[in-house]
Amino acid sequence: MRFHADLHVHSKYSRACSKDSDLEHLTWWARRKGISLVGTGDFTHPAWFAHLRENLVPAEPGLFRLRPEFDRDVAERLPPVLGAADVRFMLSVEISTIYKRGGRTRRIHHLVHMPDFEAAAEFDRRLDRIGNIRSDGRPILGLDSRDLLEITLECSPDAYLVPAHVWTPWFAVFGSKSGFDAIEDCYLDLAGHVFALETGLSSDPAMNWRISALDKYRMVSHSDAHSPPMLGRETTLFDTDLDYYAVRRALETGDGYAGTVEFFPEEGKYHVDGHRKCGVRMDPAETRRHGGRCPVCGKPLTVGVLSRVEDLADRPEGHRPDGVPDFLSFVPLPEIMGEILGVGPKTKKVSREVDRLTAALGPELGILGQVPVDDVALQSPLLAEAVARLRRGEVIREAGYDGEYGVIRLFEPGELERRAGTVAARRKAEPAEDVQPRLF
Repeated sequence: MRFHADLHVHSKYSRACSKDSDLEHLTWWARRKGISLVGTGDFTHPAWFAHLRENLVPAEPGLFRLRPEFDRDVAERLPPVLGAADVRFMLSVEISTIYKRGGRTRRIHHLVHMPDFEAAAEFDRRLDRIGNIRSDGRPILGLDSRDLLEITLECSPDAYLVPAHVWTPWFAVFGSKSGFDAIEDCYLDLAGHVFALETGLSSDPAMNWRISALDKYRMVSHSDAHSPPMLGRETTLFDTDLDYYAVRRALETGDGYAGTVEFFPEEGKYHVDGHRKCGVRMDPAETRRHGGRCPVCGKPLTVGVLSRVEDLADRPEGHRPDGVPDFLSFVPLPEIMGEILGVGPKTKKVSREVDRLTAALGPELGILGQVPVDDVALQSPLLAEAVARLRRGEVIREAGYDGEYGVIRLFEPGELERRAGTVAARRKAEPAEDVQPRLF
């Protein structure tokens, strides 16, 4: 089967169980988005780990599902077109390691996946002896990345580790501020056990294809969602059995790995270089001309993903290795509707419209990628135009920098207003319909 997986999620159970980020809400949002496999996130946190053990039951090998009574309740709160979809969970956690190596402070984030609760509990016990895993769902440990990988493998031979958002400046394996130039430099003698890398929101597979040393890794994309509505802004596609071992095997061998759904990398908040306090944003060539310093205040710029890729690239832009699957670049549906309606993507107006659209057309990812444009037009002609442009890659890009998200638009400034004026004028010119009174 072909399915979307989002395996980088934060439960936000940092101190206590949150009423809007529990497993029922994650299941509801996964169905709404069209995601079949979700990472639990944060399984090292005691409160969340207890919540997982209490509310998940075994499903396919290595995967879990919400307890049937809760799952039925979630399904009843969704339209029929969404409520019947199966959602599975994989035990996952993000770990932040901060340590000294080679005379530099290294700050690296890692995604760890476990096939069962026993292995996850052993992992938690090992980390609890090293540092504080109780105050945050993403624990921060003074532990070398290589040693974290060793602990992961010792807890289960089927566990695996994926370097998270590998290019972001501050907390990533290739990050400009505290990373390395190669996976082997980070994980040393255990580097051979790493077989997948997370691209992160500010890069896409095409950028990674420019580095030949990365050809042996599968590029995964996940949402890094800190709240359930952010699920699915990036996902990884699999064409294999829905079970933990099939997913792991697909990432290790490429068999069953079907590509990714991406943010446009310009929308990520570290795509280009800059200094947010001074409002300075630069492409790599400009940064080099300024010696890596802000022309306003003279302080070092935050060097973003695009520059870092340029530093390590040994291939020209546009190179594509043989045999790699394609990827899709989407804008989340609430952002598109926010642009069309002229309001923020988190407003009630947008939420009501997305509710209506998904009830009629199915999950959000399907609307963006699979539903025929003519069917979308029956619900919203402007959305149909936006989706058609999105699928052609015809978007307007304003790149993010130094922690500031970029902006992707589907319509030119003033275009929506002109379209609305044309429609209003046409309606005014048309003769009024002879509407008969409705009899009850």
